Amino acid sequence: MHHATPLISTIVGGIVLAFILGAVASRLRLPPLIGYLCAGIVVGPHTPGYTADQALAPELAELGVILLMFGVGLHFSIKDLMAVKRIAIPGAVVQIGIATLMGMLVSWGFGWSWGQGLVYGLALSVASTVVLLKALQERNLVESPQGRIAVGWLIVEDLAMVLALVLLPAMAGLLAGAGPASGAAGPEVVLAIFATLGKVAAFVAVMLVIGRRFIPWMLERIVWTGNREMFRLGVLATALGVAYGAYALFGVSFALGAFFAGMVLAESEFSHRAAEESLPLRDAFAVLFFVSVGMLFDPMVLVNDPWGVLATLFIIVVGKSLAALGIVRAFGHSGQTGMTIAVSLAQIGEFSFILASLGVYLKILPERGQALILAGALLSIMLNPVLFHMLDLYTARRSRGAGPQPA
Repeated sequence: MHHATPLISTIVGGIVLAFILGAVASRLRLPPLIGYLCAGIVVGPHTPGYTADQALAPELAELGVILLMFGVGLHFSIKDLMAVKRIAIPGAVVQIGIATLMGMLVSWGFGWSWGQGLVYGLALSVASTVVLLKALQERNLVESPQGRIAVGWLIVEDLAMVLALVLLPAMAGLLAGAGPASGAAGPEVVLAIFATLGKVAAFVAVMLVIGRRFIPWMLERIVWTGNREMFRLGVLATALGVAYGAYALFGVSFALGAFFAGMVLAESEFSHRAAEESLPLRDAFAVLFFVSVGMLFDPMVLVNDPWGVLATLFIIVVGKSLAALGIVRAFGHSGQTGMTIAVSLAQIGEFSFILASLGVYLKILPERGQALILAGALLSIMLNPVLFHMLDLYTARRSRGAGPQPA
């Protein structure tokens, strides 16, 4: 008997193709993320052959966002951030500002409004957590001084993007130019922003007062039972339950709810175990998230809009890198540290996709902007291992040229 199985076919098609193309990418010494995005392109509506369900894919992607943000929250460490706060906080803020301004200037050349340019520039300003951590881990740089700065820098970028995701819906009318030209729109926008921030503050207060006590207490009771399956289920219920509760009760995004769920759990003594237990499911749905993003990408943008793609790629790879290098050097760090940070940030990833998708959904960012952001992400992620390889060669050459150092 034949049954319509769009959910099963979408999940199976996405995961199987992601596995195959991810393995090919790994074989070519590229991040598997490239394979996942390419899998989405293959099953998307812009390429011939099988097309995954266009309605289910965004919902699966939302689950991926929830679990991705939960993972970001689990790895968020105020202690690590405070250790490099003197450079990471001002450096990341200034770099985000410079990249956003460059994006707004380029968008002005496209004939876009300032609101469209703001979303476009913000999406280009933040690097991928997945790509950055993988590159640092491969070179054993995570615990090095430059690695700690890069991770701290990334934490600040992530927090800035979380704030942007919270405020964007409240400012959608203003950014899209939908409001009237009179000053009457001003108070309405301000009230909307304050209302949004008030809801966020209420949610944060609940999480800090109740959540940080209840969630660790609950997991501790589960640990005492010795049931590993229940612990894994408890972690998953925490991530999804808090995310949905934040949305249903406080009008806060799923992403912010999941981030705070992870951040509260990160303070628990069970945080490392929670990260390990939730990792397989997080990885599976993260793959589906990247597949769904790939489905949005039309490869013809590389042919139809080459100058737009090149301008986008220039901001990501050259503009951001030079800004980061200049900032790090201005704080008195070595050229080696500056170049490591610059290369680490010369790509964009998951937050850029989320921000671009939200911008299109809110009718702020044109679909061309999303296509350019996706193209810039694909190309910059492909180029990032090459840039790190060039940095490795440069470092090795300098080490040989320096000769043996005196004791």
